[in-house]
Amino acid sequence: MTEARQPRSAEIGQRQRRYLLMMGIRLACFIVAVVMFLHHAGWLAAIPALGATVLPYFAVVVANARRPGSRGRGFRPYEPALPERRAGQTGPGRAAPQDRAAPQDRAAPPSPAGAPGRPADDRGQTWAG
Repeated sequence: MTEARQPRSAEIGQRQRRYLLMMGIRLACFIVAVVMFLHHAGWLAAIPALGATVLPYFAVVVANARRPGSRGRGFRPYEPALPERRAGQTGPGRAAPQDRAAPQDRAAPPSPAGAPGRPADDRGQTWAG
């Protein structure tokens, strides 16, 4: 016997046969309950009636159950694709240490276009507004 999966059509056919078998048992329970009730069996008629009432639930559960491994792979925990950590990063939410240059050594951020002393376009005009 190989470890190849059963074809889907064969698996569905097998599940349908199990369901029909359980529904046949349910029908038999129902007929027995009616016959026992007509022959005044009393509370004993409730036993097959209960079987006829409960069996549809179990028939559906059994018919929908798949064999383990019928999906091709078992349980796999979720593993998010996170980027690699940078060297020097100590924990979640902590950035790597940065170079601490003196404030006067850092370049000033560029001012936005149109700000005083900076042209907005290549003709040297600033927009007032």
